[in-house]
Amino acid sequence: MPLLPTGKLPPDLLAGLLALPRHPDPRVVIGPGIGRDAAVLDMGDHYLVAKTDPITFATEDIGWYTVNVNANDIACLGARPKWFMVTALLPAGRADAALAESIFSQIVQACDALDISLVGGHTEITYGLKRPLLVGAMLGEVAKDKLVVSGGARVGDVVLLTKAIPLEGTALIAREKGEELQARGFAEDFLARARGLLRDPGISVVREALIAADAGLATAMHDPTEGGLATGLWELAQAANVGLVIDEDAIPILDQGAKLCAGYGLDPMGTIASGSLLITTRAPEELQGLLQKAGVACAAIGRVVPREEGLILQRGTMRRPLPQFAADEITRLYSSCQAKVV
Repeated sequence: MPLLPTGKLPPDLLAGLLALPRHPDPRVVIGPGIGRDAAVLDMGDHYLVAKTDPITFATEDIGWYTVNVNANDIACLGARPKWFMVTALLPAGRADAALAESIFSQIVQACDALDISLVGGHTEITYGLKRPLLVGAMLGEVAKDKLVVSGGARVGDVVLLTKAIPLEGTALIAREKGEELQARGFAEDFLARARGLLRDPGISVVREALIAADAGLATAMHDPTEGGLATGLWELAQAANVGLVIDEDAIPILDQGAKLCAGYGLDPMGTIASGSLLITTRAPEELQGLLQKAGVACAAIGRVVPREEGLILQRGTMRRPLPQFAADEITRLYSSCQAKVV
């Protein structure tokens, strides 16, 4: 039996695992599924939203990443992230007190920035690791009439994308391959700007997600993380059982991202893209106005169509299937795994 590639489980395998018999509590409003990044539990007068996610690519600022990527998925359902737990596994023979203090300082700073309480978790020095691994678990709350379901996109909706892609991927490449990139001729000020994208404009989408949810203008929201924008669009469509037509020329791509991806032969469409938010809406101009007033760039990149029309990337009169990636393009930096477009 062939080994699985680095990254998310293949969709067919994951679908089969999720189809195994389960006995959910009747209070489970939203459970596991393709394109679903958080669970929703009925607590009577409100919903509790729960999320867990690891950080497996980043090493620098790993604590900051962990809080933000977990908070993003809570906010994509219209909920406010409130409580955070973390499992921190540090590599035996390589970890010292300074490493632990640095990671927890990052976690506390990120929690403070989003008004989140760190409420527990687990720490250990673990045999066999080459670098720290963090697994976060975030809880949040949302009023029942403000919940934005992951499968809520409807035919006729416009697809919006905030900021530009691949924000997280650009920062990761610059942070993880800085010396190598300087040796290749990339200027330090260029790399410094790319590294800084982690915090400015930042990988958090909590603010823009809550603006959209509080205004009642989002039918669905999804943050394109591992697998990039292409995978995020696929997951959004799967969750709602719809098709998409995406205007390739309308997709905002970071200049630094395009250049760094080109330097490693990566496709920006398949490169990890935390920091951008996909929103489907019936009122695109109104929502774009609200986001832009808050200082959040937002572009209309496509529309929701019936499922039978498929997932289409369009440039002028030319149309082709939306590319799919067997693994995030960023994995090329970490292993011999090659993310093939199929």
